[in-house]
Amino acid sequence: MPESTSTLIFRRAPHGLPRRGLKAFALLLERMVADGRHFDCLLTDDRELRRLNRQFLDHDYPTDVLSFPAAAPAESLGEIAISTTRAAKQAQEQGHSLEQEIAILMLHGLLHLLGMDHERDRGLMAGVERRYREELGLPVGLIERAGAARART
Repeated sequence: MPESTSTLIFRRAPHGLPRRGLKAFALLLERMVADGRHFDCLLTDDRELRRLNRQFLDHDYPTDVLSFPAAAPAESLGEIAISTTRAAKQAQEQGHSLEQEIAILMLHGLLHLLGMDHERDRGLMAGVERRYREELGLPVGLIERAGAARART
């Protein structure tokens, strides 16, 4: 199998973030989910996610994860941006580690890079995310949390 080229970029990410573990997880996703195609992932703070969200989606607020699919996905699937600020808050709320929350967000973002859209696909992405999450031993994912929150209201 060719050497991986997926890249994690840590910008304004908290000290003590398990860089090796997150890089290993990105490589696992590259092999297991992305069929060997690479992607880049920026780990940063709310300020940068808000800027990206405003610049590219016209939403003036921070979010937990954004995906930017490549125009020509043959070589690279694209880029994911994750707010470690949001991830830390969500990890605390969910009762698991920051590393696990970042992994959940990375998987979610990668599925978007692969063309999935949970708002339009009638549960396809939710099922795929659940299957990979269970295989990877990850806690409940974003789509399931959103569904549970909607059910409570």
